[in-house]
Amino acid sequence: MIWYTAGVLAVAAERLAELAVALRNARWSRARGGIETGRGHYPAMVALHTALLAGCLAEVRLAGRPFLPLFSWTMVVVVVAAQVLRWWCIRTLGHQWNTRVIVVPGLPLVTGGPYRWLRHPNYVAVAAEGLALPLVHGAWVTALAFTALNSLLMAVRIRCEDGALALATAGGVRT
Repeated sequence: MIWYTAGVLAVAAERLAELAVALRNARWSRARGGIETGRGHYPAMVALHTALLAGCLAEVRLAGRPFLPLFSWTMVVVVVAAQVLRWWCIRTLGHQWNTRVIVVPGLPLVTGGPYRWLRHPNYVAVAAEGLALPLVHGAWVTALAFTALNSLLMAVRIRCEDGALALATAGGVRT
């Protein structure tokens, strides 16, 4: 449980680092006329991601979920792969990456890096992490609940993002 708690806290620290990057990038985007959409769903997204981290720890502690070595280590690999994919997205998008949907009109659509193969690779990373992180220590209820709720939220988010990109001149940017 100590190592799992440390892992969940490491993911929480990574999320805080993402927020710092997002704040810096939001300032950059707004200074260039960036337009934010989707403010209504953003608090739900923050709450869901916070609940994921809390749920991982609470379920393992309260329900006594086991660490099953072969399965659990496989899930650790998925969590690490999700982090690598997420930071590849962040690096590829540079100043255009954000946790919010902010589009700077006139910027070209990013089609390099993981965007060469996937339309929304950052959301693939989120989905993989949201399923695998709880399963590292058998928190299957948290994994299922997050996956179901995240699917609903991502349907809203992707519609919002795609709409914002369609409105931006020259294709816009991805967030």
